[in-house]
Amino acid sequence: MPTAPNVTIIPAKVQTAESRSKYHQLRVAAYCRVSTAQEEQQNSYQVQIAYYTDLINRKKEWTLAGIFADEGISGTQTKKRTEFNRMIRMCKNKKIDLVITKSISRFARNTVDCLEYVRQLKDLGIGVIFEKENINTLTMTSEFMIALYGSFAQAESESISKNVSWGKEKAYREGKVQFQYKYLLGYKKGTDGKPEIVPEEAEIVRLIYTLFLDGYSMTRIKKILENKGYLTAQGKKVWNESLIRSILKNEKYVGDALLQKTFTSDCITHKVVKNHGERPMYLVTDHHVPIVDRDTYNRVQQELARRSSKRKVSDKTITEQGKYSSKYALTELLICGKCGTPYRRTTWTSRGKKQIVWRCISRLEHGRRYCPDSPTIKEEQLHKAIIRAINNYYSCGNDVEKILKANIGNVLECQGQEEIAAIGKRLKEIDKARNDLISLIATGGCDEDKLDIEFEKLYEEEQSLSERLAMLKSKNQTSAETQAKLDKIMELIDNEKFELETFDNVLVRKLIECVKVLSKNEILVIFKGGYEVRTEIE
Repeated sequence: MPTAPNVTIIPAKVQTAESRSKYHQLRVAAYCRVSTAQEEQQNSYQVQIAYYTDLINRKKEWTLAGIFADEGISGTQTKKRTEFNRMIRMCKNKKIDLVITKSISRFARNTVDCLEYVRQLKDLGIGVIFEKENINTLTMTSEFMIALYGSFAQAESESISKNVSWGKEKAYREGKVQFQYKYLLGYKKGTDGKPEIVPEEAEIVRLIYTLFLDGYSMTRIKKILENKGYLTAQGKKVWNESLIRSILKNEKYVGDALLQKTFTSDCITHKVVKNHGERPMYLVTDHHVPIVDRDTYNRVQQELARRSSKRKVSDKTITEQGKYSSKYALTELLICGKCGTPYRRTTWTSRGKKQIVWRCISRLEHGRRYCPDSPTIKEEQLHKAIIRAINNYYSCGNDVEKILKANIGNVLECQGQEEIAAIGKRLKEIDKARNDLISLIATGGCDEDKLDIEFEKLYEEEQSLSERLAMLKSKNQTSAETQAKLDKIMELIDNEKFELETFDNVLVRKLIECVKVLSKNEILVIFKGGYEVRTEIE
């Protein structure tokens, strides 16, 4: 019978930080972080540094490898913590044997990151001591506890994020506005903390609005600004079209502020996304001194929408809207009276001579199949006909004014002022009643269930009144804008001696709504406000 082999067990000698301490001092690093300035003094940035320096120096078997501290940076993402990342690099370079930190929430508020870095360090034989949870990662038999604590820390971070979001929305509801002056051309922070106009920059903003309403494209506006040597808000000589478009769309230039245009979608990644209706927005009107008047701003928004609706011609659509052209006003105004398609400027060559004409896009692209009767019109004759129509418009100033007022109708009448005042008074009463209820809760002098019912009633009434107030103010704003439009048109036609001699693209855009080609001999010019003039093409 064979004898059993003699087996001697040789214990494993894993060179962890704990085992290495028997032979040499452990190189210990401390990591500390303070997320907010409101935390208690004993948890502050400076106190933590002093605490860990003293703790490490008091232990004979430890030697200080460094204090790594990130001040005022969120713990939900490690990539933004430069000192934390430097500490990890030193660990990988075997310059640190042990890491000590106050708690898991100081190390990371993201469970995934927390476990990932603990595993990496454990594989390197480096432990992490979490003082608050009394955890040493080298002595743990399972990752369950650290995962559990990490989840608690992440939940705490999400809760804090919600509280921050709630605080921001409360500020929005109260109309509190913060400006990024670095990127805002035309304004600076005034001595009273409110936006103050910078005159020379404001002139640039007004020029952009004027050029745009005069029909200039973003590209042409960009060239004009650069040729004049104007600088952007950040002091750059080169402008881009997206910047010009953002200036034209920015409600701050009319004295308003739209709040919560963006929001943080995830408290872990801190990803900021555009608000497309997922969260409420808050419009604060007449918040500060405007650079452009409201009528100009509204006309720019309408023109932006109109230009964006222009599309390139395609074979799939018969009555295509065409592409916007800033060079020729008639590209967007001249339409076919037969099929409703815009006309296009084109060049005819006959017997070696070139001639500019306007043709129906549908006829031009698809032949007689869709629009057999649209005429081709010479540009020179078309311009002369429109000039005659404009001069007729100016010569009939009184008649034009009557027609404009008749078309506008009763919209100009501002109604509901008494109701607006009454609603405002009642809203103040509701606010006082709510404060009285809060005082009762504080003293404990009333049934809380009954108070909840009263709170609900006040809230519902407040919501209903606020909606009604917004509607009434909107109507009055529309009336004021309409009156301003009428005033501008009347300013243009106030000069009875005016007579246009040459075709003016800018003036045509300001006065004319559209021009319909009725036949090869006649056009219908429809002016803004509804006044119409039929004129012959000679």
